[in-house]
Amino acid sequence: MTKLQQISKYLETNQLDLTFITNPTSVAYLTGFQMNPHERILGLLIFTDREPLLFTPELEVEKAKSCVSFDVFGYADNENPWLKISSLLKGRTISKMAVEFDHLILSKSDGLKSVFDGLMFANLTPFINKMRLIKSSDEIEKMRIAGDYADKCFEIGFSFASSSDFVTEMDIVAKIEFEMKRMGVSEMSFETMVLTGARAANPHGVSEPVAIQRNKLLLFDLGVMSNGYASDATRTIAIGAPSDFDRKIYEITREAQQAAFDFVKPGVTAFEVDKVARDVINKAGYGEYFTHRTGHGIGMNVHEFPSIGGAEDVTIEKGMCFSIEPGIYIPERVGVRVEDCLYVTENGAESFTKTSKDLLIV
Repeated sequence: MTKLQQISKYLETNQLDLTFITNPTSVAYLTGFQMNPHERILGLLIFTDREPLLFTPELEVEKAKSCVSFDVFGYADNENPWLKISSLLKGRTISKMAVEFDHLILSKSDGLKSVFDGLMFANLTPFINKMRLIKSSDEIEKMRIAGDYADKCFEIGFSFASSSDFVTEMDIVAKIEFEMKRMGVSEMSFETMVLTGARAANPHGVSEPVAIQRNKLLLFDLGVMSNGYASDATRTIAIGAPSDFDRKIYEITREAQQAAFDFVKPGVTAFEVDKVARDVINKAGYGEYFTHRTGHGIGMNVHEFPSIGGAEDVTIEKGMCFSIEPGIYIPERVGVRVEDCLYVTENGAESFTKTSKDLLIV
């Protein structure tokens, strides 16, 4: 059964009339057609009793037709997209529509309701999440390639960070991203993070034109998009000789990350994986400084379902892909994180990134 047939069957089982899928990543996953509609309307309509329909801005119609085998309809910028969708569905009773609650913004919801009287929405997000949860061998191979690029990013960044006493965080970011462009990588999977010393104590810190500090730790968090799939990894290195305290915090974090990684296998739960990492850090006395979940799913988006240590527990299965990234963040003193994304095998897990996790001193 194809992905589109699975959704059609879901609609039939749940007595829903059709889908209106607006998340560009979901559309790409289901059809192979990739685009960013910006403020325009993109919608994948799937039914129980007829072929799907793809609705796009007019300027994307020809590209869409080359990707799908079913009908594609476009609308011009001077047309009302909702009226056009209504005309395409003329004669059909539309009362219950499956949409992704985490993506359908209020203006689109109101637009649909303006042309379909009494329209009710059902949340398609959990079903799409479950479809995307188990990666195929082809998806895993694409993520391996993205992981290889992340390793190249580390190699470039580590070398450049040690090339001068006057290099800044932003200099290193620029060097990494410039070299990726030269290698054919069109975009990073998120904003590259390079943070020096105590600045890394902010888990979501932003790189700035700040000089790299000597005899301090330096955190790199980065990833690329390759063939539609993301990589994401973090390494913390030392520029010069780190203090004994910084080295200790690093080793605790590395131990926690490795313990959780080694624990992963089919049948354990996300909560258990999180607990393994957290127990190491708690035992060392720094639990209050591990302020986020242990990991997140990854695939076509850098953050996907499932959450490893979030609000919902999930049993780990072969083919799942997610990060293991514990950290210790002591304000105004030091921040350390070590992260790899992995795919679950029959008996354990394999990492997409191979850069050593031993503390590198440059």
